[in-house]
Amino acid sequence: MNYLLDTCSMLWLVNGSPELSAEARRACGETGARLHVSAGSAWEIALKHERRKLVLPLAPVAWWQKALERHGLIELPITASIAVASAALPRIHHDPFDRVLIATAQEHRLAFLTPDPTIKSYPDLKTTW
Repeated sequence: MNYLLDTCSMLWLVNGSPELSAEARRACGETGARLHVSAGSAWEIALKHERRKLVLPLAPVAWWQKALERHGLIELPITASIAVASAALPRIHHDPFDRVLIATAQEHRLAFLTPDPTIKSYPDLKTTW
């Protein structure tokens, strides 16, 4: 199966954190699973790091590259169609980063690994947690 990790799921996977649910851990370890992350998550991580709300052992860009390589994560860009689709989503969730991730999962037909219960309310979106 193909998955898109939300930002916290990616951080928890990379850090080996117990916050990553058993189901999410199983999905990440599935034989043949392809794990994707949005460039929007890199942006969110860099902003949190800059605001000192997230400590990373490396500069954000180096940390991101190492995380992609170590975990075989596939980076997806924020395209114009994703940006426009994120603005057109129902107003269930107001976080712009989450809206971009939702639109990315929908556009690429990926199951979305997220603990956020609000996101599960979106139509045409398969979530796993």
